[in-house]
Amino acid sequence: MVVLLLLITTLQMSGQFVVFTFIGPLLTKLTDAGPDAVGLVFACYGIFGFIGIVIATRIVDSWGPYKTSLLFTSLLLAGVTGWALGAGSYPLMAASVAVWGLGFASTNSMQQVRLVIAAPALAPASVSLNTSVLYIGQAVGSAIGGVLFARDLLHAAGYVSMGFVALALAMVVLTGRVRASASPA
Repeated sequence: MVVLLLLITTLQMSGQFVVFTFIGPLLTKLTDAGPDAVGLVFACYGIFGFIGIVIATRIVDSWGPYKTSLLFTSLLLAGVTGWALGAGSYPLMAASVAVWGLGFASTNSMQQVRLVIAAPALAPASVSLNTSVLYIGQAVGSAIGGVLFARDLLHAAGYVSMGFVALALAMVVLTGRVRASASPA
């Protein structure tokens, strides 16, 4: 279970960083956004990230970390999907980043909670590994995004991001099923 949870973090981060690393230049090239408009999108990402964490911390005790993770990974997917489908439209891309922002920090926090619950005795190591695979995901996503950006495949970045995050969501669902089948009836 720990390995599956670490894979989720890697996929979530890889997907986000395909686009996030180049979000400013992508907005500029796809929508002719100026510095103020790009800055506004980053502000939305951060503000909605904070809101997402507040919501996650309020619902995790009643919903549990699995359902909370499912919700915020779904929001993450909705946001990057909106970015991909809305590429070229600043208002659609900005709104999508707000939705994406709701999920970006919350997903990682829920991963840490799930890792602690999955193997309490391994929690110090698994949470540390979660941070390590987070950085691996950032590197993988940034590298892929860089290749796409260098080749002027600007629209493709959103779809590749979607693919990674969709795989992460599928893994969240899978780990919920594994957890459910491992629980005594």
